[in-house]
Amino acid sequence: MSAHGEFKIPAALQPKAGDYTYNLEQALASVVSLSTRVPAEAFTAETLGTERAGNGVVIREDGLVLTIGYLVLEAESVWLTTHDGRSVPAHVVGYDGQTGFGLVQALGRLDLPALKLGRSDAMQIGDRAVIAGAGGRSHSLAVELVARQEFAGYWEYVLDDALFTAPAHPHWGGTALIGADGTLVGIGSLQLQQGGSGAGRAINMVVPIDLLPPILADLETRGRPSRPPRPWLGLYATETEDGVVVMGLAEKGPAEAADLRAGDLLTEVAGEPVADLAGFFRQVWALGEAGVRVPLTINRDGRLTRLSLTSVDRDRFLMGPKLH
Repeated sequence: MSAHGEFKIPAALQPKAGDYTYNLEQALASVVSLSTRVPAEAFTAETLGTERAGNGVVIREDGLVLTIGYLVLEAESVWLTTHDGRSVPAHVVGYDGQTGFGLVQALGRLDLPALKLGRSDAMQIGDRAVIAGAGGRSHSLAVELVARQEFAGYWEYVLDDALFTAPAHPHWGGTALIGADGTLVGIGSLQLQQGGSGAGRAINMVVPIDLLPPILADLETRGRPSRPPRPWLGLYATETEDGVVVMGLAEKGPAEAADLRAGDLLTEVAGEPVADLAGFFRQVWALGEAGVRVPLTINRDGRLTRLSLTSVDRDRFLMGPKLH
């Protein structure tokens, strides 16, 4: 997660109005600074912190703001700050763990233009775009789409077709990826290394905007999508040369209850071999809805062990919004 401070993108890397056919300054004005406070007893407080900062994008002129969900997850207070320094309180409207999107509503007038939703499926490798942070051109970056591919996150998260841009924005969380036509084509989520650590270059992973329209109405009215919740195990895993390995466990989650341990190698789900991290998560999700039993075979210190986990809905562990 990124945090705001006094920074400026080097002038040579900033977007220049003459390079775009749309009104660049107006598009950049739709991006706001977002700060949240989360109770210390919240489920995500230890991993994501109690004070979070990032960006959000006005997608409707009544003050509906799209951001990356980890910034607003379990937040008890939300503040939005405009490019001209005005601060307005907001509340969390919805969150979707499967996409990573979060939605907040300003409780006062933002008087900002809304950025129209575009089509991320039209983006091609090599396309030029802008990663926009709150604060205008000095906090925005001219970028190129360098990859689009599957992404698996260690926290039981998979995107089929994530977008990757370079150079990397230093305060990426909730930034707007603006396409060549001036529309919103994605929301900034992470910074990663392309090509491995050391020799690689820093890139941003962006959640494609095409995932939003199918769930937007549900997020606004229900706070979450209406689809059945996926089974959640409460484990953190990564890929190594040996296979998919457990890195850690969520406190009081199903994996901890079943005595799964850090260092365990995940070899089979319901008798089917585990090939990679994304495949492991998909094998679990294919078994059914949250609550389904998940048979695992693990390799612990060279010995194969079979465990049975009772999955849950992750949202049951989360604190709800204070105002909805």
